[in-house]
Amino acid sequence: MKNQLIQLILDDMNSTLNHTQLRKLRKVLSIHLTAFSRLEPVDSNDKIYQLENNEILQRFVASKKLEGCSAKTLRYYSTTIQKMLTELNQPVCDIQTDDLRNYLSDYQAVHKNSRVTIDNIRRIFSSFFAWLEDEEYILKSPVRRIHRIKTSRVVKDVFSDEDIELLRENCEHPRDLAMLDLLLSTGIRVGELVNLDISDVNFIERQCVVLGKGNHERLVYFDAKTKLHLQEYLESRDCSSTALFTTFYKPYRRLTIAAVELRLKQIGEKAHVENVHPHKFRRTLATMAIDKGMPVEQVQRLLGHVRIDTTMHYAMVNEANVKNSHRKYIG
Repeated sequence: MKNQLIQLILDDMNSTLNHTQLRKLRKVLSIHLTAFSRLEPVDSNDKIYQLENNEILQRFVASKKLEGCSAKTLRYYSTTIQKMLTELNQPVCDIQTDDLRNYLSDYQAVHKNSRVTIDNIRRIFSSFFAWLEDEEYILKSPVRRIHRIKTSRVVKDVFSDEDIELLRENCEHPRDLAMLDLLLSTGIRVGELVNLDISDVNFIERQCVVLGKGNHERLVYFDAKTKLHLQEYLESRDCSSTALFTTFYKPYRRLTIAAVELRLKQIGEKAHVENVHPHKFRRTLATMAIDKGMPVEQVQRLLGHVRIDTTMHYAMVNEANVKNSHRKYIG
């Protein structure tokens, strides 16, 4: 009822006030009508007014946790939505499409974010307000009319064969060589790498079980060279840790994501190979697999992607192969 009343007033004032004034009027009406409504019996249809924004956000995060989202994803959702709620400073049921559009525009201007980042924020808002709609806190999500933000697709580079050999030559420790080859051979994420235990590796079948996003397990496979380097590394170890990759010194802790990223960066600097980071190995594998003719559906399964277009974002198709395929199939 309150939202309908506000909208009727705004419609009547639309020809008199400009956009900024209408936004101010909406906020003032929302504040005063909310305060007034607290003096009246609570309408059962306005159950959201009985809840604070923080409590609603906690319920949303709890539902996402139940769906299997990782702790990192939950933190990202929570902080992103909390910033928006703090900035707009009004009950979630009063937030309108223009409020969110202006918030995203201002956010981009202040933080100088890319369109990709802003679209990621838009998608988080879409998920949040769609949940509010599903839970019948609101009638309709205000994000429905905010369309996907167009982004330019940047072709990201991959490692060349020469880069890989230079990196291998500059690995001073068996652990680093095994780690580098496992990343390249399997295409696993760095988070999946550091969570591997020795028991997850099957040397006979040259495969290992990794726990990916959403706590989904999948098999990944490595080549003979990686098998040898892994065995050499494990034979050189003098610790009883169950972790596959550990620190060099006591108490031999499991490697962290930050430690792997730093180590690869140091190896890259020594080898004079630019932009060395774990994700680049994953992209290199995807590109190499498609370049050699592996069906993209199988590459998708190998990388653990839910959607196939995500796989295509990782892979850079060799232009020479496109030319040869054109001659083969089209003439």
